[in-house]
Amino acid sequence: MYQHITVADIDIDKAQAAVETAVNADGGRVEAAWVDASDEDSVASLAAACQADVILNACDPRFNPPIFQGAFTAGCHYVDMAMHMSEPHPTQPYTKTGRRLGDAQFAQSPLWKNRNLMALVGMGVEPGFSDVAARYAADHLFTKIDEVGVRDGADLVVDGYDFAPTFSIWTTIEECLNPPVIYERDRGWFTTEPFSEPEIFTFPEGIGPLQCVNVEHEEVILIPRWIDVERVTFKYGLGDDFINVLKTLQKLELVSTDPVEVRGVKVSPRDVVAAALPDPAELGDKMTGRTCAGTWVKGLGLEGEPREVYLYHIVDNAWSMKEFGHQAVVWQTAVMPAVAIELMATGQWSARGVVGPEALPSEPFLELLDQHGMEWEWADYHDKAPVPDPS
Repeated sequence: MYQHITVADIDIDKAQAAVETAVNADGGRVEAAWVDASDEDSVASLAAACQADVILNACDPRFNPPIFQGAFTAGCHYVDMAMHMSEPHPTQPYTKTGRRLGDAQFAQSPLWKNRNLMALVGMGVEPGFSDVAARYAADHLFTKIDEVGVRDGADLVVDGYDFAPTFSIWTTIEECLNPPVIYERDRGWFTTEPFSEPEIFTFPEGIGPLQCVNVEHEEVILIPRWIDVERVTFKYGLGDDFINVLKTLQKLELVSTDPVEVRGVKVSPRDVVAAALPDPAELGDKMTGRTCAGTWVKGLGLEGEPREVYLYHIVDNAWSMKEFGHQAVVWQTAVMPAVAIELMATGQWSARGVVGPEALPSEPFLELLDQHGMEWEWADYHDKAPVPDPS
């Protein structure tokens, strides 16, 4: 197990605040430190000073490259929750991929292998748990998989706000307005227009039917690399109001990351939008409802019969606030890499090079998730809706 944990941030007060929530439980094994995540040398220097074995990157993906390289320079294993960002195709963004999510990381996989280092990419809840669920389905529930469709939905409500994203708006804009990627065996990876292929998916345990649309996401890039599948998609239950706000921001060019000058100061429009909205981590006491992350799999079951299964993880905001003091989406995302690095410490998850969660055995991850009281479930479905219990 890990003997020491350093929580680092460019704002040392935020790092210290995080430490103070854990010190009592961890006997002083946790400390705060300053780091500039945009500077590879700063990351590597801190890792060396801490004698770190693994770096967990919990930043927006725009900071991935320097943290990824800093970990390699310091000789550390690496975990992130979102891969290096994509770049749309310059002339045909809605039919061809440009630089895909994570391409820059996979290109360096041989270097990490040569140094016996593991870079575990996309290890949040989505991507992350969703990829582990796909691995479990392939190993235990199906003999042939036609389609893997990650489906994300919630019935969360934030009191007092007409528009308040429950996750980083910077990342939300990036993944929702980039051309969504789809994988098909005969075509490989290709793109469509944002919010394409709307469908109704019925989420379990009373969340109910939501319209889901294509969104750019890592699972579509990761799953076909390690699981034999005909088609992979990612669809998000955003809702018309949320989609309309994003489209309006796009029309006003407020999603741009290119700095513009305002009264002598250069500022990114997207950073302004993020600064104007409430911090998702601080919305917990104003939120009600649940969030559901899961993977819908369609193919042939163990006896060769047609089968559809949805493997999922639900968090009730009231529960996560009571038990941990964090809102549901933030907590659900954060707990998954915590489980992963625990498995890395015990050697149950071990690999060389750049790998996704589905490249590793699902059983120890899901067992540890259950042991920590974070139960996951699966249910048979038909046409993207739960199959009634015949009893």
